Amino acid sequence: MNLRAGFQQRVASVLLLSMLAACASRQVGAPVVDRTVGGTTTDSNVPGTAPVIDNTPVPAGYYRVKPGDRLYRIALENGQNYRDIARWNNIQNPDQIEVGQVLRVKPPAGDTGAPVPAPVASTPPSASSNPASVPPAVVTPPASSSASAAPSAVSSGELQLSWPAKGSVVGRFDDSKNKGLNIAGSTGDPVYAAGAGKVVYSGAGLRGYGNLVIIKHDATFLTAYAHNRTLLVKEGDSVTRGQKIAEMGNSDADRVMLHFEVRRDGKPVDPMKYLPPQ
Repeated sequence: MNLRAGFQQRVASVLLLSMLAACASRQVGAPVVDRTVGGTTTDSNVPGTAPVIDNTPVPAGYYRVKPGDRLYRIALENGQNYRDIARWNNIQNPDQIEVGQVLRVKPPAGDTGAPVPAPVASTPPSASSNPASVPPAVVTPPASSSASAAPSAVSSGELQLSWPAKGSVVGRFDDSKNKGLNIAGSTGDPVYAAGAGKVVYSGAGLRGYGNLVIIKHDATFLTAYAHNRTLLVKEGDSVTRGQKIAEMGNSDADRVMLHFEVRRDGKPVDPMKYLPPQ
């Protein structure tokens, strides 16, 4: 009798464990919430559901973040400093933006994005006891050590640029395929600032550009210098036309070259319109 009772208890235990396992297998998991789409939620347990991106047009001066966007590229495409866009939108970390988020990409009232003045040499005070009697001196900005090596500039009526590198043009501007010029060279060849301005980006955060420098010349124009081996300037630096800012390389490119872009209000334009004949 004791053996039979023990056998019955073991059978009952096995049946109880089987019932518990079956109950556990029927439990429904909690829905997965996707918070990267402007507050839209998705239930991964409902077949065929996908994040819904709001495609409602945004007002002029604003931009809706799309999948794959980075703040650095949004800034370049809108002719702005990415730090300004971050400040206008209270973004603490430029690497953290959300798909569907609407960003201000033009200056708010009172923040006009004033032109960046070129560095100018100051005139030492006159030793004369009567400064009014001394005719005003003509101030000439000092040439940088590399300026003599850079080609001369040409004026488009809006912007004065010089060639950013010496070399053959191996890729010309094409609005759909090439947003600038490709200038061939050798590793380590100097890359010059094509015009005076302020460095608004220096780094490798834009896919497809490698080591990149972006210079803001005024409220309208930017120039970009991509695929460098070495960057010699940092964000916030003021540069003069002809100043060496980088060394040519092949970062994120299949050959050594400089990819040079001119952007007007963020839109790529043909650099040849702003450069003198070679």
